[in-house]
Amino acid sequence: MLEKNYDSQVHVEQVEERPTGSIAFGLERIGLIAVKAPILSCIILAALVVAAVFGIQRIKIDDSLSQLFRSDTKEFHQYEEVTKRFPAEEFDVLVVVEGKDLLARDNLEKLRDFVTDLQLVDGTRGLVSLFSARQAPAPGKLPAALFPSELPTGEAYNKFIETVKSNEIIRGKLLSEDGTLALIVLSLEPDVVSSNKLATTVGDIRKLVSQDLGDTGLNVELSGVPVMQLEIRNAVERDGLTYNVLGIVAGCVIAIIFFRKISFMVVAAFPPMIAILLALGGLGWANFNLNMFLNVMTPLIMVISFSDSMQLTFAARDRLIAGQDKFTAFKNAVLVVGPACVLTHATAGISFIALQFSDSDLIRKFGEAGLAATIIALLAVLSLVPVFGVLLVRNENVFAVKFQRADAGVQMLRNFCYWIAVRMVSRPGLFSLIAVLFVGSLGVVYANLQPRYRLADQVPDKRQAVAASERLDAKLTGANPINVLIEFPKGASLYSPETLQTIADVHATVERAAGVGNVWSLETLRRWLAEKVGTTDVGTLKEYVDLIPKYLVQRFIDPEQDAVVVAGRVPDKDSSQLLPVVEKLDHELDAVRKKHPGYEIAVTGLAAIAARNSANMIEKLNRGLTIEFAFVAIFIGLAFRSWVVMLACILPGIFPVVMSGTLLYLLGEGLQFASVVALTVSFGLGLSATIHFLNRLRLQTKPGVTSAVAVERATVLVGPALILTTVVLACGLGVTIFSDLPSLRLFGWLSAFSMVAALVADLFILRPTAMWLINLHERIHGPEKRSV
Repeated sequence: MLEKNYDSQVHVEQVEERPTGSIAFGLERIGLIAVKAPILSCIILAALVVAAVFGIQRIKIDDSLSQLFRSDTKEFHQYEEVTKRFPAEEFDVLVVVEGKDLLARDNLEKLRDFVTDLQLVDGTRGLVSLFSARQAPAPGKLPAALFPSELPTGEAYNKFIETVKSNEIIRGKLLSEDGTLALIVLSLEPDVVSSNKLATTVGDIRKLVSQDLGDTGLNVELSGVPVMQLEIRNAVERDGLTYNVLGIVAGCVIAIIFFRKISFMVVAAFPPMIAILLALGGLGWANFNLNMFLNVMTPLIMVISFSDSMQLTFAARDRLIAGQDKFTAFKNAVLVVGPACVLTHATAGISFIALQFSDSDLIRKFGEAGLAATIIALLAVLSLVPVFGVLLVRNENVFAVKFQRADAGVQMLRNFCYWIAVRMVSRPGLFSLIAVLFVGSLGVVYANLQPRYRLADQVPDKRQAVAASERLDAKLTGANPINVLIEFPKGASLYSPETLQTIADVHATVERAAGVGNVWSLETLRRWLAEKVGTTDVGTLKEYVDLIPKYLVQRFIDPEQDAVVVAGRVPDKDSSQLLPVVEKLDHELDAVRKKHPGYEIAVTGLAAIAARNSANMIEKLNRGLTIEFAFVAIFIGLAFRSWVVMLACILPGIFPVVMSGTLLYLLGEGLQFASVVALTVSFGLGLSATIHFLNRLRLQTKPGVTSAVAVERATVLVGPALILTTVVLACGLGVTIFSDLPSLRLFGWLSAFSMVAALVADLFILRPTAMWLINLHERIHGPEKRSV
């Protein structure tokens, strides 16, 4: 007959003795150094905290949209070179004005006043709008503005609007075909975009929108790289505060509910909080920039450190209940649980090291920061839990008597864990077979996940920039730039017939490309002169180029006049949909390359870089995760010096990854950068439960103790802490659902789901698998030889 409940007195009697060997090669003893002089340790800690506060103030925000693809590749270096030689897109604010009555006379007058006021905003260099269009010039005169100072009325106005809508310069480029959407391209000064002045400038633009167009009924939204950068910057700052507050509150609340003593709440929850502070301070002093991934470092440090902090606190608490004094209790907790803590941090560190194989500088930096934070978290938890315990725990004898009699919350969790353990070890072979089949089925689904990437995933989707870009996608073929760089042969002139013909051929090719629109280049001006002025004379072309403001000329012509850009725009689609567009355009340009040898022609721009590199980078990360499975299993097996442990940790380690991947597949999400990084990190973090269980199982495996009893005891010893930490960690990661950044929301909820899946794997897969492997080992080598 199976026992219904686990006897708490039996549990007290079964608290492990100090181990004779260490799976961490004695590194856990680092935690005993600080407890020898707890007061001095706290003074040193206070100094480190002060230094960390100053370090946090040094952290800057990297809001570059290209940060994800920053790498040491030819394509990215070429993209960087283009942005330096043709500084346009990264300084452009796109003002999108939309409404059915956009071209009504009163609205058009107010829109023109608004455009005039925009040019007076501090930090602007100039703008391009439908009011920039020109009429055909009279002989010997410069072209007059298309829009007269006094707009016509009545039927004359209707005819004028038809002329405006059919103007080849603005139609489909600055004004939608149906006349309901207008685009104003406002160029900002570079020093404004890269400084804190950007918020003021964008704020001034929004004020003008309200003042000039507030009563028109027109919908006005801002987009463009500067606006996206500002929204990213604001979201990162806002999210950092949210994560810190909610993560800390969740940890404290759950700790106080179950420990029912303020001192134990401080012992369990404060070391992870201090680890967060020290890690962020260290990153600040190391000159790390806060970005879309590093912003999630706070909940990650909480995840890494809180699990081990809870295990140490539970172990010390059990020893206090068993009658040990606080010094002995916390010392033995470090010696018993500490090796597993070292090993869990080591596996988390391996996960971060695996990110170093990414081509993305951003992801590699995230891996470096995560590795550093893991080391800091380990030292903080191992040192501070015993120090706080020794300083804060009072009246151990009274505490022991009280909680031997009344420990309802923890006892309930122990009964639950015992109930599961007894059933899992009753038929280990059957449950192990079910686990293999189930995990294998999930693996098949996971293998069918396809890489996904959209630029909008990096930008807050609850703000204006994404909404404005979507309107441009719908009305003006897109907001994302795609450029064709044309570099001239040495000695070739910008205005030579061969160069002008090359530009014309490239321009025509880009215009014909499906999915690309809003094409601009020097050829646009040539065509206008040929149609309106009736001349293709190079001298006239030079004259008009000289009349155009310098900041506009530099959008398409290099200052040295040895290269030009043909600029187009594409919608913000998934990279899998954009890649065929980019590849087809590049292929069609081969004819131009063949016709004009010596001219270097390359398709570039952020959209092209993303389309070409995202799928490859995501697939490489995914392959790295597969390799990590095997490497970590071997590492844990070597640490335990057991092939049984090595095999036992494979299924529960893989399960959270393939389960999360299956959920992504069912939701139609695919593998994105955020999801594959979340799975990589979660794999390392999720093994924490596995390692702590196997460590306790190792200590419970003794002569005269059957393998089934050892598994049951180990489950009861670590189970409550594992369940509580999973709840806290899921809450800590789950707070990212409040982020405006889609990538962080995905990272957070997927990591939280992975942690819950890891707990399920630990309770329902690891137990029977370990039991079956132990039985197999005993059948092969006999019961007298240790298998764990």
